[in-house]
Amino acid sequence: MQVADVLRDDIKRMKPGDKLPSQRELIDRFGFASQTIQNGLAALRAEGLIVSAGNLGNFVSDGASPSSDVRDDIKEIRSQIQALTERLAALEERSGPGGA
Repeated sequence: MQVADVLRDDIKRMKPGDKLPSQRELIDRFGFASQTIQNGLAALRAEGLIVSAGNLGNFVSDGASPSSDVRDDIKEIRSQIQALTERLAALEERSGPGGA
C-alpha cells in the first residue's frame, strides 16, 4: 500500500486543522526514503486533503472529507486504468519487437 493511501485513511479519522506526523516520523513509520514520503504528501496536497505550513508541518485541510462516492469513483477509475495498462502491456508483448 502506498504512503498516500495509508495517510488518506488516517485523515478520515482526523479533523480539519489536525497536524500530520512529521516527515521524520513518517519515514520511521513506513521505512521509505524521504522522497517517497514527500511524493505521498504532495499527492495529498494536490487532492486538497492537506495543506503545508512550511516548517510547521502539514495539516488536514477543511476539504479533507470528500464524500465516499467521490472516493469510490476515484478508486474505480484507478482500477480501470490499471486494468487497461495491463491489457496494453499484454498486447505489446504479444505483438513482439517488430510490431503487428
